[in-house]
Amino acid sequence: MNKDLSNIKLVILDVDGTLTDGGVYIDSNGVESKKFNIKDGAGIVLAEQAGIEFMILTGRKSYCVEHRANELKIKYVFQGIADKLSYLQQFLSQQGLSPCDVAYIGDDVNDLECMHIVGFTACPADAVEEVRQQCDFVSCYNGGQGAVREVCDMIRKRKSST
Repeated sequence: MNKDLSNIKLVILDVDGTLTDGGVYIDSNGVESKKFNIKDGAGIVLAEQAGIEFMILTGRKSYCVEHRANELKIKYVFQGIADKLSYLQQFLSQQGLSPCDVAYIGDDVNDLECMHIVGFTACPADAVEEVRQQCDFVSCYNGGQGAVREVCDMIRKRKSST
């Protein structure tokens, strides 16, 4: 992987299958829960301390995601977004961010359009084949099991070495 990551200012995260293992747990009362990996969270916090901002961009809505994002002080949280590409393009324009300043970590075909416009793409080891084939970096960890940490650490270390 020979991409220059020193310019990355924003990392966009998909949730299900990226920050989580992709499971959606619903108890007998209809209450949804998700399992987040503490190491992924620590990677996000360390990257934030290095000046990298984060965005959650997901097609589903879940209170668990909002809660976890608040814990990690993720600045931008957008849930229930059906057209991720249009939303992302509008956001980047409003923020004055160049797509080459953005990294995207996703795991499924609904992430591909966004991945095509950003400067760096990554995915968990268990992402769907179409995503793995098109990503700049494929983690050796599955979604919700350290993939986000691995990517965050790589970006943070490359930024600090310049």
